[in-house]
Amino acid sequence: GGEDLALKLIDEGADIIDIGGESTRPGAAYVSAEEEIRRIIPVIKKIRAASSAAISVDTRKKEVIEAAVSEGADILNDVSALEDDEDIASFAAEKGIPVILMHKRGIPAIMQDNTSYRDVFREVDAYLASRVSYALSRGIAPNKIIVDPGIGFGKDFEANRILIKNCGKLCGGTYPVLMALSRKTCIGEMTGKCAEDRLCGTIAADMIAVMNGASIIRVHDVGAAFDSLRVMKALVD
Repeated sequence: GGEDLALKLIDEGADIIDIGGESTRPGAAYVSAEEEIRRIIPVIKKIRAASSAAISVDTRKKEVIEAAVSEGADILNDVSALEDDEDIASFAAEKGIPVILMHKRGIPAIMQDNTSYRDVFREVDAYLASRVSYALSRGIAPNKIIVDPGIGFGKDFEANRILIKNCGKLCGGTYPVLMALSRKTCIGEMTGKCAEDRLCGTIAADMIAVMNGASIIRVHDVGAAFDSLRVMKALVD
């Protein structure tokens, strides 16, 4: 099950395990809070019983993060950047948990229908800055905020490319930046490889993202990412 994979990833060097009960891939439909809770809580319980690694929960719903935190989850990863549930920000503030604010356009079911931007960096940056302001206004501490430009969420190849190259400049470099590039379509567009053959492309993109200022990378292949970052740390200063 999910907990076996999670423990394997922790063993390979993952600092944070990200768990979600609602797919956000292009074309995916949303599910109810009850269904999300049913999917994730048993996994969180089992991970927490075996490990103290940080657990982030990919959800847009207060009910879900509340249930998850009560079982030991640590971080809110909200693809709606606290927009979809008006009570979620106050809950995060009250619990003092870190929040990841992500940029997307529209809902996953249709987000790839409109991928044009006049100036993608400026637009994504302005959106994230506005969501940071909102988070701060609801009592979330500045040192609990992480931003994510949402690679592949309502973006075409050129937009993804610009955001990867400039990720460290988002919000003026004030907040840690999370980059989720692993196996994504843009890696396929650069390499001509299908999803399961995008490991080398992913590693190259992750290293470049880190060199460009990313603080956290979300990956599928933890061991490989960990090794590549170790080598980079030793050789790049």
